[in-house]
Amino acid sequence: MADVTIEKQAATGLHARLTRTFAALQYGNYRLWFLGQLGSLVGTWMQSTAEGFLVFELTNSPAYLGYVGFAAGVPSWLFMLFGGVVADRFPRRNLIMLTQSAMMVLAFISAALTFTQLIQPWHIIVLAFILGIANAFDAPARQAFVLELVNREDMGNAIALNATMFQMATVVGPSIAGITYALVGPAWCFTINGFSFIAVIAALWRMKLEATPSRIRTRSAWIELRDGLKYVVGHPVIRTLLGVAGVTSLFGLAFVTLMPAWAVTILGGDATTNGLLQSARGLGALSAALMIASLGRFQWKGKLMTLGMFAFPLSLFLFANVTQLWLSLAILVCAGWSFMVLFNLANILIQQSVSDELRGRVMAIYSLTFFGLMPIGALWAGFFAEHFGEPATVMLGAGITLVFGAFVFWKIPQVRKLQ
Repeated sequence: MADVTIEKQAATGLHARLTRTFAALQYGNYRLWFLGQLGSLVGTWMQSTAEGFLVFELTNSPAYLGYVGFAAGVPSWLFMLFGGVVADRFPRRNLIMLTQSAMMVLAFISAALTFTQLIQPWHIIVLAFILGIANAFDAPARQAFVLELVNREDMGNAIALNATMFQMATVVGPSIAGITYALVGPAWCFTINGFSFIAVIAALWRMKLEATPSRIRTRSAWIELRDGLKYVVGHPVIRTLLGVAGVTSLFGLAFVTLMPAWAVTILGGDATTNGLLQSARGLGALSAALMIASLGRFQWKGKLMTLGMFAFPLSLFLFANVTQLWLSLAILVCAGWSFMVLFNLANILIQQSVSDELRGRVMAIYSLTFFGLMPIGALWAGFFAEHFGEPATVMLGAGITLVFGAFVFWKIPQVRKLQ
């Protein structure tokens, strides 16, 4: 009888943990979003992985990898802040459907150029730039859209599950891309990505959202943009979290740009090796996202984010000094875990702190620190790796990230007290 009672208690406890971990999935609109976006993101990672290796095959240049990354991110500087204003002014579902449709068209153009063997490096740069424009309007709307899909008390869980969805795609997409690239070439990776956008567009179409009152616009977009920037500058918590995210994106993530070159020159591998490296990082990030989701409404988010702030650069130091594939994969799992802890919790803490009427603009600034600084990081990393090698580049980026993390820990202790 006691054994039966223990089994019932264990089953009840397991059910409670699963309910807490996947709380946001109780909302029908969020389920549609999760499944549709997951399918689309698998395709996106397939294209991203194949595109990087194709560029390296065409040019044999780490610097050119940086050029492509820079071209993809320049539109963030030009348009993303205004994308936040648009996300606060217009229905976010309609905006996301428009941007996702544009991305689908670009994927099919890449496939057509590759199938016909007309693809050139400059084509990839131009298409990356146009894709960056679409992403500059898509990212703020997606970040702010979460609160339209779930109740406020489950917003943190939804953000964590969004990261889980993204990292599931990071695990699956690059691996499939590596195999597909090796068997039938990069054009099929681009084609699959094009069709994958149908999933998220259909999901958005099927959602039943509550009508939101139209905002009366009495001020110009410039003034609204200025209000958003002024709000962030005057909010010490948000300002610090954005600084941590920005430095990590600019210097810590430099190694992502170099992954195709690393697979070939450091590990002596090929497209499949590149896919495995990307997937290992995604596996670590996926485990972190699931962990955060399972913790529910825990009260020590700042402490856990601080752990990620130190663990991420330290894992990169280790990665830069190994040449065995299995050990590289294991370290990348750790790097992916710590990176996701850092960025996911920064996202949650910012969204908990921001007022609703400024949500789109503040999330645009947050997205800009990620998408806007990554291309600059790609550019410097590609240039530095061309002259000093990939390991030295990764260690330099990790060192700067670690020093900044230590500065925040020492000078701004309230960050680790955030709940």
